[in-house]
Amino acid sequence: MYSALYDALGYRFRDERLLRLALRHPSAGSDNNQRLEFLGDSVLQLCVSDRIFRENPGKKEGEMTFLRQRLVCEDALAEIAGKIGLGAYLVMDHGCDGTGGRTHPGPLSDAMEAVLAAVYLDGGYQAAFDVISLLWKDMDSGKPTAPDPKGKLQEYTQSHGMGMPVYAVENTEGPVHDRVFTLSCTVDGRLLASASGKTKKRAEQAAAEAALRLLEGSREQGKT
Repeated sequence: MYSALYDALGYRFRDERLLRLALRHPSAGSDNNQRLEFLGDSVLQLCVSDRIFRENPGKKEGEMTFLRQRLVCEDALAEIAGKIGLGAYLVMDHGCDGTGGRTHPGPLSDAMEAVLAAVYLDGGYQAAFDVISLLWKDMDSGKPTAPDPKGKLQEYTQSHGMGMPVYAVENTEGPVHDRVFTLSCTVDGRLLASASGKTKKRAEQAAAEAALRLLEGSREQGKT
């Protein structure tokens, strides 16, 4: 059933239950891929950071951060998922399927992260690193692009001696196939902004953008 997907990943699961769980969209019920998605985000960040650090000894921290942001963003994840045909394997309800859930960037990027987490749990760090290196091999060349709002906010907080931004889900509304997420952005225990989006990643980006505007505005006011 998954032979073509195994070929695309360059990896064959020992415990196929992990893969099946990674492919279960939240609309399929409570037994879904959201916990794996949470872990997969960190697995991807670490593996990509590892490669960038090892392969770019001359790059400064800011340059490496910009490059990583481009490689781990929702669009990049959805593009990779599309290339390996991941949408065809997703398990979701008819409502989500009927509204284009198999091709929507949100479900695709979430499932891609969940699959990476499943590989990590099944085969360990090296297996996940190898899969990511294979799937991302055509995306990490060239000059890094400017960071997205989350990257810009992180760069700002680091350069001003502040802690890392922390994002938390505050509210979820709507049916499973048409959710709206509201997330908060906190830095050093201070709530800076909240924002909503059709995916958690887009809500995070919007919250980061609002938080950055607030910090930059406060700094400018302090100068006057």
